Order: sequence, then C-alpha cells, then structure tokens
Amino acid sequence: MSSSSLFTNFPLISALVAFALAQSIKVFTSWYKEKRWDLKQLIGSGGMPSSHSATVTALAAAVGYHDGFGGTLFATALVLACVVMYDATGVRLQAGRQAEVLNQIVYELPAEHPLAESRPLRELLGHTPPQVIAGGLLGLVTATIIHIITGS
Repeated sequence: MSSSSLFTNFPLISALVAFALAQSIKVFTSWYKEKRWDLKQLIGSGGMPSSHSATVTALAAAVGYHDGFGGTLFATALVLACVVMYDATGVRLQAGRQAEVLNQIVYELPAEHPLAESRPLRELLGHTPPQVIAGGLLGLVTATIIHIITGS
C-alpha cells in the first residue's frame, strides 16, 4: 500500500472530516449555551453534536457508498456505528450522571475529610439522544458531500 492511498481513502477521510467538524461545532454550541468560548471542546468528549456518532456514521456511509450497502464490510461498519451510538447514550451518559452525584457528595464533605480535597470526576462523558442523532446526521451529510465531490 503506498502512502498516497491513505490520503485518498474515502471512508477514512469522511470519518476524519466528520470528527473534525463535530469537534469544531461543539465550540459554537458551547458558546451559544454558556455564552463563553471554551476551546477545550475541540478535544473534549460529550456535548452537541456527538463526534463519536459523526465519525462512525460517516465511516459506515462512506463504506456503503464505496463498497456497496449489501456487503459484509458495510454490515460491520453499521454494527460498529450502532454499538458506539448506543454506548454514548447508555453507559457513558449514565457514568457522567453518576460522576455529577459523586462530585456533589465530595463537595459537601467537611474540610477535614480525607476525600474533601480529591480532584472532581469528569462529568461530561456521554451524550443525550439528540446529540447522538445530530452527530449521526452530520456524519451522513459529511460522507454524502465528500462522495459527491470526489465521485468515490
């Protein structure tokens, strides 16, 4: 495989572009919601839209466009996308909610308690269903536009 084939890999490019777009959009959605710029959103998890969902949906759609929607490669990519999106709204979302509760408990501990000075847990881990749907739509649109532009 030549190094140039990596840069012409339609499914890979679609997934990476969708990820970059989703992470960039998070900066603006965060600003709209909180009225402050938060550039940490460029590398953080959670938020609107889901970059995980955008990435795996773009990958699955691009594989379908490139290799056909009836093959095993598309089926594999589709199942991967479904697992990632399910996990984002299930386990990861609930872990983030548990972190919120635990952080509140630690915050209310007396100053002399050994855990009172512990570092807070990350709370923004998962996604709400609208965030996952928005990420999925972004991924589908991204792959479709790249497919139209490149003819891949």
